[in-house]
Formats: sequence, structure tokens, C-alpha cells
Amino acid sequence: MKVTLRYFASLREALGPGETVEIAAGSTLGQLRDALLARGGRHAEVLARGRAVRSALNQTMADESAALSDGAEVAFFPPVTGG
Repeated sequence: MKVTLRYFASLREALGPGETVEIAAGSTLGQLRDALLARGGRHAEVLARGRAVRSALNQTMADESAALSDGAEVAFFPPVTGG
């Protein structure tokens, strides 16, 4: 199935605005992140498990157990602080 990825803030600077990827049917957000990490390079660096990365599925905050569907939009972004 195809999923559209969007990157924001520092992730966008490192990876670009986004991309469309193929992932196995029934995959979760966590499995998608693992697939991106497996690419190595910049993806592995900025999406590393030790880094705080938030995600949204179809414009709603989601955790890594969220199930993906064909045509879903996934956004990755760093945590935001304000003051």
C-alpha cells in the first residue's frame, strides 16, 4: 500500500518536504518508522529511536501502534516547545 509522508521543522531540513512510500498492508506507524530507519543515511540519523520524534496519522496525533491504511498521510516532526 502507498503512504504519503510529510516532514516538518528540522526533519524537513534534513529529508525534504516529503515522499510517497510503499509499505506492507497491515503495517503500523512504528513499522513504517523502522522501514525508514533501515534505509540508513539521513533517515536513520534524524528518525533514530533515541531521538524524540512525534507523529500524526491523517492529521491526528498518533502513537506507533496506529494502523496504517492505503493512502494515509503520515507526518513526522520534532516535539515543539513554547514560551
